Amino acid sequence: MSVTVRVPAKVNVQLAVGGARPDGFHDLANVFLAVGLYDEVTVSPADTLRVTCEGPGASQVPLDRTNLAARAAEKLAARYGRPADVHVHIAKDIPVAGGMAGGSADGAGALLACDALWGTGASREELLDICAELGSDVPFSLVGGAALGTGRGEKLRTLETGGTFHWVFAVADGGLSTPAVYGEFDRLNEGVEVPAPVASTRLLDALAAGDPDALAAALTNDLQPAALSLRPSLARTLDAGTAAGALAALVSGSGPTTAFLVRDAESAATTAEALLASRTCRTARVAAGPVPGATVLGSGTAPH
Repeated sequence: MSVTVRVPAKVNVQLAVGGARPDGFHDLANVFLAVGLYDEVTVSPADTLRVTCEGPGASQVPLDRTNLAARAAEKLAARYGRPADVHVHIAKDIPVAGGMAGGSADGAGALLACDALWGTGASREELLDICAELGSDVPFSLVGGAALGTGRGEKLRTLETGGTFHWVFAVADGGLSTPAVYGEFDRLNEGVEVPAPVASTRLLDALAAGDPDALAAALTNDLQPAALSLRPSLARTLDAGTAAGALAALVSGSGPTTAFLVRDAESAATTAEALLASRTCRTARVAAGPVPGATVLGSGTAPH
């Protein structure tokens, strides 16, 4: 017996970052959009907790207890007084260490899959509570769609979207450490009064209207200067996508994946081709959103 959950990547259409808090985190106004690149997480009974992974970038994924999928299984098991004896198998398609919440997606996917496998019957609020303990982006991976994350990103308010938005994601060689990017943000803003993060009304209106031109004019990422400082070559990728006709270009989250908002599926295909031809990225992926969050695909026989 096994349970498989499909869980999407995300793009931050706004990432407003406040100054460092005493606990080391930053207050955020983080507008998430779930997009159609997916990991699939399958859990099945086992003698002990173990994690396996396949797919692009699988060699970079930790297979020990630091993996968010393993931690999700442990946290749910501890809450319900049972052993976390499961085999967690991750089929990766979300870029690894790419600023698209692939690790967070796996945590949310494993949590929902273990809940279904064990029949714990945890409420949505309980699952979101465990997600928030796992990490700032994990609750959104469970919820999907579009949402505003406040606090360190874990307090979510669902947002209305009036249509589908088309994207191209240029995947860079190698990852960028999220803590390193935040550290660079702090360094760049040393001695500066960083304003409290606030969601852009203009951006929320653009999402609600389903208007790609208005959304393009409102996209912002306060971490982009820090990501570009650590990885200057990303500027060439951003320029290549803009030259190819993208409506807007920005670093996705803490990077190093870059995101390009385009008008429609046809524009996405031509922009992706141009980005590959520019040789400024390892690969280019096309996706649209919003899409639902973590979803149980069904149960079946366990993978080996």
